[in-house]
Amino acid sequence: MAKEELLEFEGVVTDVLPEARYRVKLTNDHEIIAYTAGRMKKNRIRTLVGDRVTVEISPYDLGKGRLVFRHKDESSSPPPSGASRFNKGGPPKRR
Repeated sequence: MAKEELLEFEGVVTDVLPEARYRVKLTNDHEIIAYTAGRMKKNRIRTLVGDRVTVEISPYDLGKGRLVFRHKDESSSPPPSGASRFNKGGPPKRR
């Protein structure tokens, strides 16, 4: 195994902790503490309890990891087309 090689696992967020950390239960029933990757912070991707995520873990410390991807659920439906929270129907009013 190369020094830079990371282990990738899928899991489910079980708890949201302070300072952008999460408790994640992996598919192999291990629980780890994970932090949000910089790209997820930059793109403001929110992670909640119950979200399915991909975690990278260093082979040197198997108790800590980094959240690198939040999977989209198939059950959640996209917002209706044409609807926007900013455009509530009609053109903006002039003053």
